[in-house]
Amino acid sequence: MMLKRIFAIAGLGLVIGAGAAQARDQIRIVGSSTVFPFSTSVAERFGKSTDFKTPVVEATGSGGGLKLFCAGVGVRHPDIANSSRRIKASEVKMCADNGVAEIVEIKIGYDGIVMANSKKTAQYELTLKDLFMALAKEIPDGEGKLIANPYKTWKDVNPDLPATRIEVLGPPPTSGTRDAFVELALEGGCKSFEWIKALKKSDKNQYKSICHTVREDGAYVEAGENDNLIVQKLEANPDALGIFGFSFLDQNSDKVQGSKIEGVEPEFELIAEGEYPVSRPLYFYAKKAHVGVIPGIAEFLAEFTSDKAWGEEGYLADKGLIPMPDDERAEWAEKASGLAPLAM
Repeated sequence: MMLKRIFAIAGLGLVIGAGAAQARDQIRIVGSSTVFPFSTSVAERFGKSTDFKTPVVEATGSGGGLKLFCAGVGVRHPDIANSSRRIKASEVKMCADNGVAEIVEIKIGYDGIVMANSKKTAQYELTLKDLFMALAKEIPDGEGKLIANPYKTWKDVNPDLPATRIEVLGPPPTSGTRDAFVELALEGGCKSFEWIKALKKSDKNQYKSICHTVREDGAYVEAGENDNLIVQKLEANPDALGIFGFSFLDQNSDKVQGSKIEGVEPEFELIAEGEYPVSRPLYFYAKKAHVGVIPGIAEFLAEFTSDKAWGEEGYLADKGLIPMPDDERAEWAEKASGLAPLAM
């Protein structure tokens, strides 16, 4: 552990050293495709309104971004990781093992996860149970046992739904959107079966296996981390549905529509009020060891957590971010300005 710490400090020394070829003067950000448009918007404004270079933002998925972020300290490693879920304890440990000792956690607001389809077809009205029965790898057979998911069409799942083949385009396992969708939507429907719900106390591993495992027979199609690409595919295939964050629905409302979930539309106000059942907080994580070394990190955090950015009338709300209440924003802005270390 001590050796890793020494090497991490040595790596950071490359940034501080006089060799310009080894230094980096531009913030590097990786992570969530959902947070990507918000982070990019802040980066562009930051580059235009300050003397710092515009940060480089890459959409690698939450899991992929945190893996890169936690790989070490120094110019070769990202400064900030965007995430559409909270960092896991295992990821914090990975960071610590690689010398990333102090992480600054910033919650930026809320987002809804939508099931969208082309406006060329009718809007879907789905329940959490419908989503579980359509997309889980194994489902109950009605006799307290599990069977491989046999359903081919939405009508098979629920007679009130269309006789359209189940084809859902969604993110891969590295995506925070996938994690959140599985936890909020699939598990939400899974719990409607009392005998499965009871497993959460008696056999947590089996419960998670049933409720969190997505079918692999072609009904669920891993469509990558690019949510804009999913939107394009929905336009080309009106029979398919896609999973992505509310901001992409908001930006493409002329092409796609969100399904009602439990009778609730995926709308800005309904997500903000907690009425929409598939919503989650969004985060980013900054490496404290890079602050003051890579130019502009503290200033970038200040821009992101300013009312003009993430406030109720801020430019990120125009992009589809659901702002936090005033007191919650004030709390997280204070953590950002004080570079408060993460506490799990």
